[in-house]
Amino acid sequence: MEYIAYMAKNKLNKAWVQRHIKDPYVILANKDGYRSRAAYKLSELATEHDLFKSVKVVLDLGCAPGSWSQVAIKQLAALNQGAKVIGVDLLAVEPLAGLDFIQGDFTSEETLLKLIERLNGKKVDLVISDLAPEFSGIKSVDQLRSASLVELALDFCNEYLVKDGNLVVKMFQSGEFTKLVTQSRQMFAQVLIKKPAASRADSAEVYLVCKHKR
Repeated sequence: MEYIAYMAKNKLNKAWVQRHIKDPYVILANKDGYRSRAAYKLSELATEHDLFKSVKVVLDLGCAPGSWSQVAIKQLAALNQGAKVIGVDLLAVEPLAGLDFIQGDFTSEETLLKLIERLNGKKVDLVISDLAPEFSGIKSVDQLRSASLVELALDFCNEYLVKDGNLVVKMFQSGEFTKLVTQSRQMFAQVLIKKPAASRADSAEVYLVCKHKR
């Protein structure tokens, strides 16, 4: 039985590798110098919703390996607004010019205090979050963990996002979905549910584009 299980897992891993290698967004990311295919999710949303206009401070939650930060830095440089990009992740991120990186768990008070210190009394204009929990394989547990991360992002925005600021946050469709969308709509004037072209069709992920904090 162990041998059969090993062979099945090995077959799945090979299938994933093959799909990854042939993925057009992976190929494009390598060509464009992005650290992951996820860059194109944010690029699409940013273009569609003009997310970086008049932005001075961006916070990238769950920024490793750095592709969303790369998009933010590139977009802000084009607008020449002298903006700052702060990234937070539990995992290490290879140095990236233009990124002020904090390694730590965003859910911990210690990391939050470091972030507040970096803000130096300022508030954030745009929060982008591609945060996902470490998946256990137990669907109900993973859904709750993911929902908890969205709630933390909303809590942060409630305190540290400027009035009329925006949030882009990843979430997974689950039993908590409606509650979180409702919570977002209480805080923001407009909340859109988006699935960028770079999101795999078989993934349950979607993105909330929350505009104009009340």
